[in-house]
Amino acid sequence: MSAPTRPDAEVSSAHTLRADALRLGYGDRVVIDRLDLTVRTGVVTTIIGPNGCGKSTLLRALGRLSKPRSGSVLLDGKAIGTMKTKEVARVLGMLPQAPIAPDGILVADLVARGRHPHQSWLRQWSSDDETEVTAALELTGIADLADRRVDELSGGQRQRAWISMALAQGTDILLLDEPTTYLDLAHSMEVLDLVDRLHEEYGRTVVMVLHDLNLAVRYSDELVVMKEGAIVASGPPSEVVTAELLRDVFGLEATVIDDPVSDRPLVVPVGTRHVYGSVGGPVRSAPATDDRPHQP
Repeated sequence: MSAPTRPDAEVSSAHTLRADALRLGYGDRVVIDRLDLTVRTGVVTTIIGPNGCGKSTLLRALGRLSKPRSGSVLLDGKAIGTMKTKEVARVLGMLPQAPIAPDGILVADLVARGRHPHQSWLRQWSSDDETEVTAALELTGIADLADRRVDELSGGQRQRAWISMALAQGTDILLLDEPTTYLDLAHSMEVLDLVDRLHEEYGRTVVMVLHDLNLAVRYSDELVVMKEGAIVASGPPSEVVTAELLRDVFGLEATVIDDPVSDRPLVVPVGTRHVYGSVGGPVRSAPATDDRPHQP
């Protein structure tokens, strides 16, 4: 199925998003200090890093869900904190981690909420809005679930419903915080395939936070690697992902090989169950011996 048309807007990658000397924190704790980031337009960027490094904190600030202590987030060159909410929401859509839907809400009604930034006292619900909601449901493959309650859906279906709502906003920039949370591998790939299609067919600029390193590598054009509130590396996955970086940033012993499917780096963790022999290949560690006398 080809991507549906958008009658009320033309998708482009002209919008820019940038963090300038950003300082973020909670209470007395500073999580991020003087961070600079320019989001590449028209590509999929994924922020990775160990737990507590500030990935979600940064994404929330980019989506204007967190107010910086200093520095600023610039959307099209304007400080995002000074812009009107609807002005931001027409350009930037944010899907937070584990969003909560109102009790009993139907899928179609949830998706329709994405059209709120386009409403005003003078412009109420229109046929264009209906077309956008229908297109978003069709693109995410859940048009047949429009009359179902969101709380009755599977995890993968629920994520598609939330992504549909973000699509209905008609934004050029999508921020997704852990869109595969609580999903098994099959449903995770289903959701990321959808995100990839939105990028390829609609030209969306996408910024995601992911924990799964191999999924981040496979579905990203650009990786941003964070450690202790700072960006320590960024660039294409093939240039960023190395055994040394995984050791330094994640404390992970791993080998990096070519993925036979995507021809990108593939991270193979080395746990205590296996060790490396002198010839360089993985050797199964010997089982522990039991020196106790045999009891008949």
